[in-house]
Amino acid sequence: MIDKATIYPSKAELLSALPAELTQFNPVKAWGSLVMSVGLSIAAVGIGTTIPLTLSALPLWILYGAVTGTIAMGCWVLAHECGHNAFHPNRRIEGVVGFVLHSALLVPYYSWVRSHAVHHAHCNHLEGGETHVPPRESSPQGQATEGLKRKLDTRVFGLVSLFNHLIIGWQLYLFLGATGGEDHGFPTSHFWNGAPFKNGKRDLFPDSFRKFMVRSNLGLVATICLLVWASIHFSLARIACLYGLPYLVINVWLTTYTWLQHTDRNIPHFSNETWTWAKGALQTVDRPYGPVVNFLHHGIGSTHVCHHVNSAIPHYNAWKGTALLRQRFPHLVRYDSTPIHKALWRVATACGGAVYQNPSDRAFYY
Repeated sequence: MIDKATIYPSKAELLSALPAELTQFNPVKAWGSLVMSVGLSIAAVGIGTTIPLTLSALPLWILYGAVTGTIAMGCWVLAHECGHNAFHPNRRIEGVVGFVLHSALLVPYYSWVRSHAVHHAHCNHLEGGETHVPPRESSPQGQATEGLKRKLDTRVFGLVSLFNHLIIGWQLYLFLGATGGEDHGFPTSHFWNGAPFKNGKRDLFPDSFRKFMVRSNLGLVATICLLVWASIHFSLARIACLYGLPYLVINVWLTTYTWLQHTDRNIPHFSNETWTWAKGALQTVDRPYGPVVNFLHHGIGSTHVCHHVNSAIPHYNAWKGTALLRQRFPHLVRYDSTPIHKALWRVATACGGAVYQNPSDRAFYY
């Protein structure tokens, strides 16, 4: 746990710990990662086409969904890298790669790029933050969640939190802006920036962004049309299993990563009076996902502090960046060695409610 009396570095001091050469592109590693993730995903789906649509094959379908979704999460991560301009020096090529990958996974690419940039610019900021922003105990939402937490058994509350985050949380965020920052209002939508999704102090998606929203939506429409055609040509059940099961697993991975990267009992959230960019970036947590998952997912869960300090660093250079940050700021760079399933249960049971202000350091904690 970080000492609350620790003096945080300035943004310039934090950035200076990562040399500029870490942002240099390596075409072989970049395109090799893309070929690996896309190729393995296609191969996994190809194997799935051989599984019979019978009740006795249900264990095989569950295994297929878990394995294929885990592999395809690597495609999500690379699209995420494109959104940070960390995949290719040519922005047009990079945009096409990110758009195609995310559209295939039913992610509104350009809208997500915008909201994710806000998340990076205001990490762990109660007012201006985006994604996994907890409610204050004084807010109506905070009072409601705290009331539910008191009424339910801890285990039941943990299960509810897991379902809300891992199963429906991603869709709730895209459609309604669940866990968005206070300043952006509720609801917000990644698909439309007009009424009734325009009632915050500042717009998450300004009027000038609408053309990019339309492009994002067209990518989703194309994917949906392709899935409908495939369902007619083959069968709805076949496509639901081939595409739907991995899709659910990808979303579980996505929300597991983002939830555990920014949430725990000892991680503070700051308001306008105490937040700084460096403070927010350093509340991110690196966790141990193991060599296989780190390979498939390009290290996104184990090098995330480095990613928040400089998101333009490609994933293959983030390991060196992580080591440099730990060497320069050993007491500020967070790493939690708790096994992922235990950390997930701890966060689900302890951090699903509102945050309370600690008068001693004017930060908010669960």
